[in-house]
Amino acid sequence: MGDGSCYARGVRVPLFDMSAELAPVRPAIDAAICRVLDAGVFIGGAEVDDFERELAAAAGRARAIGTSSGTDALLAILMALGIGPGDEVVTTPLTFFATAGAAARLGARLVFVDVDDATLALPAGAALAACGPATRAVVTVHLYGRPADVPAAPCPVIEDAAHSLISAPLSGRAAALSFFPTKNLGAIGDAGAVLTDDVALADRIVLLRSHGARPKYHHEVVGANLRLDAIQAAVLRAKLPHLAAWTEARRARAARYRALFDAR
Repeated sequence: MGDGSCYARGVRVPLFDMSAELAPVRPAIDAAICRVLDAGVFIGGAEVDDFERELAAAAGRARAIGTSSGTDALLAILMALGIGPGDEVVTTPLTFFATAGAAARLGARLVFVDVDDATLALPAGAALAACGPATRAVVTVHLYGRPADVPAAPCPVIEDAAHSLISAPLSGRAAALSFFPTKNLGAIGDAGAVLTDDVALADRIVLLRSHGARPKYHHEVVGANLRLDAIQAAVLRAKLPHLAAWTEARRARAARYRALFDAR
């Protein structure tokens, strides 16, 4: 339905209820927001640094770099890889617009590979076959939390894990996360992050997300404003310890749905 709900036998079933999700952790979130207001540091700072460390540890990756959205996480990775006009990016057509839009924004040519009928994911073999001399990256998507096979491509593989923090193992060059409120780890606004084990790539993304400045007002390259703000980082820190339990609860509910469907 257009109002974000579906109906079953006349019963209105909301697809997402932020108030219900926040209720169990509301005291911790209120305290986190007050901590930021009291500190008076709203862009970057200790909250963002601490969240990045905690997120990297939870995801089992060397580095996490906070960004202003999942879209900007994808954009930052592609910018850090130097992708631009004349380059090709292989990806799936079955995804949110940002997966392809980030590459198109940099002037890259998109090469779409049809998804597997059963998994709805980008087939690793087909993605590899689509790579040519101009291919600079493959962007695969772990759609709806279902892990996609990551191809052993001759170029960097970027994982769009906007739906799949923790639920999908990450093994590509870098992964882009979204913390849009409806995601499995949701902020109270737009937020995102990059996960990677490539220290040099992480350093490049940190540079690019703040207009290419290092130190402040000394701009080494042309970057963009892709930064995560401190309030979103603080809220995400309050919610992150609950992510594993929430993920297991979703898996249990999914199993229940499957059992009920099979019984029909």
